[in-house]
Amino acid sequence: MSNFKIATVVQARMSSTRLPFKVMMSLAGKPLIYRQIERINSSILSGTLVVATSNEKSDDDLANYCVSEGINVYRGSLNDLLDRHYNAAKSVDANIVIKIPSDCPLIDPNVINKVVKYYLNNQDKFDFVSNLHPATYPDGNDVEIMSVSALETAVNFAQKDYEREHTTPFFWENPERFRIGNIEWETGFNYSMSHRWTIDYEEDYLFIKRVYDELYNPNYPFTLYDILNLLDRKPEIKLINKKFAGVNWYRNHLGELKTISKNQTKAV
Repeated sequence: MSNFKIATVVQARMSSTRLPFKVMMSLAGKPLIYRQIERINSSILSGTLVVATSNEKSDDDLANYCVSEGINVYRGSLNDLLDRHYNAAKSVDANIVIKIPSDCPLIDPNVINKVVKYYLNNQDKFDFVSNLHPATYPDGNDVEIMSVSALETAVNFAQKDYEREHTTPFFWENPERFRIGNIEWETGFNYSMSHRWTIDYEEDYLFIKRVYDELYNPNYPFTLYDILNLLDRKPEIKLINKKFAGVNWYRNHLGELKTISKNQTKAV
């Protein structure tokens, strides 16, 4: 694909069941969604960013805020996030789409660049590339990239509820249909189950807020190594949400997911 247009789609909603309104919680004086987009836009390969939210009234304030900040917005199905992701990418005429969930305000722009660069350099080999299957980076550095044509295939053929809700399982659960690539953390470590930098619970917010209070600089997007150094200096910060490390949505579908083992998730 010599001529390509990349869209980064950030799926967000206000009606999170575990922590409602989390995308608008304050980090360094701005809503979480703003701070995450700020970090994504620090990546040189993120392309055009689109916030994909629902067409429910509960998401009016989120959509209006994004518009007021000059952020592209697509509104679609509340529960069919696969369809929402596809149409968000189509709304900006993209032919390559990156998926980054809205619960990753500590995502490292360098990680985004690494995954996207690998995909672009290997488009003849892969339809879908991520750093999640299996995951090795600290949880909250989630990057998945695919062609829009491959995403269209998933939209047309994915039938299970979790495939529609979580957007990309149809890819990594069907390796006979798609060519799958994965990026592992260059350190050789696996911190995916031990370092939780995503947000689903109040303790996650308190952890992330503390990291921003310690490291935020508008002129320098702190990296995952800056965070790790901070946790080494002040290990009490990691304890804030330690009990949720390793908790993810996989735990609810272990009997269905062929490519996920029980050591890749845990109960709350």
